[in-house]
Amino acid sequence: MARLHEYQGKALLKSHGIAVPRGEVVRSAEQAREAAKRLGGPTILKVQAWITGRKAKGGVLLANSPEEAGTAAGKLLSLRFGNFPVTEVLIEEAIDIAHEIFVSLSIDDAARTPVLLLDVQGGSGIEDRAATVHRLPIDPTSGIRPGAIQPALVSSQIEPKLHAPLTQAIARLVALAKEVEARSLEINPLVTTRSGGIVAADCRITIDDYAVFRHPELGIEIARELDHPPTDLERIAYRIEQSDHRGTFYFAQLPIDATKPNKGLIGFHGAGGGGSMMSMDAVTNAGFAIANFCDTSGNPSAAKVYRAARVILSQPGIVGYFGSGSGVASQEQFWSAYGLAKAFNELQIDIPAVIRLGGNSEDRAVDILAGACRSLPGKVEGYKKDDAPGFCANRFAALVSAARGKLWMPRLRQLPSFIGKGHSFEINGGRVWIDHAGCDAATTEFVVQHSSWLLKNDGGKPVLAVKEEEVANKDSELIMLEMECLRAGKPVVFVDLPIEGID
Repeated sequence: MARLHEYQGKALLKSHGIAVPRGEVVRSAEQAREAAKRLGGPTILKVQAWITGRKAKGGVLLANSPEEAGTAAGKLLSLRFGNFPVTEVLIEEAIDIAHEIFVSLSIDDAARTPVLLLDVQGGSGIEDRAATVHRLPIDPTSGIRPGAIQPALVSSQIEPKLHAPLTQAIARLVALAKEVEARSLEINPLVTTRSGGIVAADCRITIDDYAVFRHPELGIEIARELDHPPTDLERIAYRIEQSDHRGTFYFAQLPIDATKPNKGLIGFHGAGGGGSMMSMDAVTNAGFAIANFCDTSGNPSAAKVYRAARVILSQPGIVGYFGSGSGVASQEQFWSAYGLAKAFNELQIDIPAVIRLGGNSEDRAVDILAGACRSLPGKVEGYKKDDAPGFCANRFAALVSAARGKLWMPRLRQLPSFIGKGHSFEINGGRVWIDHAGCDAATTEFVVQHSSWLLKNDGGKPVLAVKEEEVANKDSELIMLEMECLRAGKPVVFVDLPIEGID
């Protein structure tokens, strides 16, 4: 589910006739002071972060003057939740609240229908009052019946004259959720004011991932559920996923609890959801903290796995690279081995890497990884499905210990000297280079034989055997060729796949 910030959700509410407090988003203490002057009177400042319990974590402050608002904004903008800094603060006018109501719309997966949760006893402490919450069905076509809300309001202490406008506000919330295809919409609290108004004091909205493309007006960058605003690496990873339909690539950076001792931060690369979770447990049980979650599964191309590894290795300060998935993957694991080996070689990885490549063709996959990475400064080891995640995690811990605290620093790729000189042709997302000067007869024959019939021998040199448009999407086969040449000691082929935002 893709989340909206509170201020984004409130803009939607306002556009649908639901009152919200006057407010502005600020990104500095000075902006907060100026905004407080415009708003006048006491203000509430709230961090814009996808966390629960903001107030308890110091993320909500009251200010009685513009100077206090500036000071409060400075404090809030200095906060970090996990690895993620607060970059935006919502400053709003303080509301004279008479009564709080909890309103939540969500999808009941069991009943396969939207449902409205309504608690007229107040918005705070809702978790402890499950018995008092009214559960009202919503018709996907016509919405909620006004008469369904009335009994809940009658049982409350809310003035009868506000029942009709409250019913109207809730009906508008239901209509809004349907319009933007929200997976959930929560107003906690929807308040009545002492002057008789009805105001949405808080707002949380998530949009169905599969509906995001139909709503560009919402400005959602990544159609996935994250607990923080997208990082630069997450944006890069999402672009990669959207540009290559072969398999999946999910990448999210994780908050790190600095108060818990650990053996170091690691880059994690999974393959298959359940197996990835089990492997994450194994490596955390071995004492490590995880910098990111990554999953490449569903028969990903070698190119996609290569790019995933490049993204993971763009994180500084990790002590090792741990890859482990389901162990029974139906995908051909040698493609992942080729992609990983290419990334490790281009970056000359100098920290330990343990990769569990269980699944189809696992023997070939482990052999590829060992052969292509044997000369790297960092120790790279491959394992199979019979090697349990716990065993692999313990082996990883031993390698990290032997590396004596070596920390990874992202670096530029090592490109071969024949880039810009040799024979080349374009493919999707990059270019292939062949070092004709380094090709004797035996090398040319080797290249042609391992090219999946994409190349031919032309006067003793390997050249394209098909039209360029036919080879455009053969990046994985060409990565395989590059790595087989490397393993054979004939590094005359290079697949150049630059990644925007990293290279």
